Amino acid sequence: MKQQVAVIGLGRFGTNVVRSLYNLGHDVLAIDNREDRVQSVMGQATYALTADATNEAVFRELGIPDYDAAVVAIGSDIVPSIMASVLLKDIGVPYVVSRAYNELHGNTLERIGVDKVIHAEAEMGVRLAHSLFNPNVQEYLELTPNFGISTMKVPSRFVNMSLKELGFSSPRDRYGLAVLAVRRGKEVTLNPDTDDRLRDGDWVVLAGRGELLDRLDFAPDGTNHTSLTKS
Repeated sequence: MKQQVAVIGLGRFGTNVVRSLYNLGHDVLAIDNREDRVQSVMGQATYALTADATNEAVFRELGIPDYDAAVVAIGSDIVPSIMASVLLKDIGVPYVVSRAYNELHGNTLERIGVDKVIHAEAEMGVRLAHSLFNPNVQEYLELTPNFGISTMKVPSRFVNMSLKELGFSSPRDRYGLAVLAVRRGKEVTLNPDTDDRLRDGDWVVLAGRGELLDRLDFAPDGTNHTSLTKS
C-alpha cells in the first residue's frame, strides 16, 4: 500500500532511502538545507525541496503531520537531527525513524521517543566482519549480539547437491543452523524441502549463532563437502 514518507537529510544514506522508497511506489518528500543535494534527487522523489528541518512551521506548511512516517537521515549534525526528531514526534507523525551518529546520539533519540533508531555505521561494521573472509556472504543481519541471519551464495561445487547432502537434514540441523529460504533468481522458496537440489546461482538464507554461520563451509575453494568447517 502506498504511504507518504518524509525523508530529512540527503547525504548518501538519506538519498538511498529516498530512491528505494520512491521505487517501491511510495510518495516521498525529500528535504535538505543544501540546494545541491535536493537537485541530486529530482526525479527520484515525489517532491524534493530545500528547507529548514528544525522549523515546526515548515513541517506544518508542508503537511508533514499527515504523513505516515518520517526518516531523519541527518548524519553527524547531531543537534539538527535531535531537533527534527523531536518536532516530528510533537506534530504527531506516527512513525519516526532516525539515524544515529554514535551511541550517545542513539540513546538520546530513544529517550525522546523515536520509534526506531538506525546505527548505520555500526551495522555495516558487523556485516563486514561476518563477510570479510567469506566472499559468498552477501548479507548478514544481526538480531542479537550472538545470533543472526546470513545470505550466502551457493558455490559451484555444491550445485546439484541437496540440502540434506550438505548436512541440513531438517529445518534446524544438528549444527544449530536453520535454513529459512532458498532464493533462485527472483523467486524465493521459504522452508525449502531438504531433498531439493541446489542450482547454479542459488542463494541460501540461514539463521543461527554468529560463530556457527561464520564457520559455514561455503568457501568456493574449500575441499570439505560438509556444511561446516572443522573448528
